[in-house]
Amino acid sequence: MTERNERPTAPYPAEKARGGEIILRTPLRRAIFIAGLAGAVVLALLLAFARFAH
Repeated sequence: MTERNERPTAPYPAEKARGGEIILRTPLRRAIFIAGLAGAVVLALLLAFARFAH
């Protein structure tokens, strides 16, 4: 075993450890985000219909 000669670091603040924010400040970013969500829903529906088609 090797020893670590490092000082223990202070715990990371919970405020900084939280998940990232989605920043949709411009209309283009909003449109891309909404299109991605809509695309995921459409893909899920297509896969569901394709499963029942067989």
